[in-house]
Amino acid sequence: MKFLLVEDNIELANAVSARLQIDGHVIDHADKIEDAMAFMQTGEYDLILLDIMLPDGDGRTFLKHHRSGKNDTPVIVLTARSQVSDRISLLDLGADDYMTKPFDHEELQARCRAVLRRNAGHAQSITELGGVSLDPVAGRLSIGARAVTLRNRELRLLELLINAPGQIFSKAKLADRLFSYDEDVSENAIEVYIGRLRKHLEPSELRITTLRGLGYRLDHE
Repeated sequence: MKFLLVEDNIELANAVSARLQIDGHVIDHADKIEDAMAFMQTGEYDLILLDIMLPDGDGRTFLKHHRSGKNDTPVIVLTARSQVSDRISLLDLGADDYMTKPFDHEELQARCRAVLRRNAGHAQSITELGGVSLDPVAGRLSIGARAVTLRNRELRLLELLINAPGQIFSKAKLADRLFSYDEDVSENAIEVYIGRLRKHLEPSELRITTLRGLGYRLDHE
């Protein structure tokens, strides 16, 4: 999954990013509202982690703008305000959850997983299709009765495809979802990951189809 972290405390931002990257997530970091707005205009995110006290304004301004544009990307607010009225106002503005600073990083990881499951309409994180069972949270892939070990980006690539079978993903779209803004990536890297994933899926009923000039699509035979 790809997250946008909006937090001006660099030490905290680095710590949160490091923990979420352990789960295999890609993190873009903005330390002010202006940069967060720019990220949202150029990329797509599965989850936003939003601080409230930012150098160029109140994070609630970003949240209002985010929801007024009918963007349904889930938002977890990171706030130092512990009063019930503050938390209620954030939820009413469109936040999906909140964490009061200081917070436990394992709890944040768990809340991220819970919000993502709710947003996808699942009580559990496991997806099953064509003889393939994928648990992206636990990093487990099973094809029939066989457990398969995937590298992190192969896992995230399969997660993207299996959650949208039949949908065409361009190389640029896949690169945007699998890599952070600061990472340098070539189209050849996407081809390598697609090739590896195809080999893993050979025993299953799933196939990755190349559509010349368009991109890739996961098909269920």
